[in-house]
Amino acid sequence: MQIKPLRKDLELYVDKYSLRRKWDKAKKLFEIDIRYPSLHTELLEPHWRGIYSFRLDRQYRVLFFIKKDSAEVFAITNHYQ
Repeated sequence: MQIKPLRKDLELYVDKYSLRRKWDKAKKLFEIDIRYPSLHTELLEPHWRGIYSFRLDRQYRVLFFIKKDSAEVFAITNHYQ
């Protein structure tokens, strides 16, 4: 499954927190297999909203929606704040 290009603000966030290498690696793994074990992809509660997440690392999560045959990232968050 392909990931749509990140919005400008998310690109800035990735660069600000030095997550570029982690993002590139996670994106590549996601596009190979959405359920790749190290990503820990999950459907968040409540399920009817259709919001999913996967890990960049133990601290950062990527939140996304699935639209047709692609994923659209809407947030990259610090999991513990």
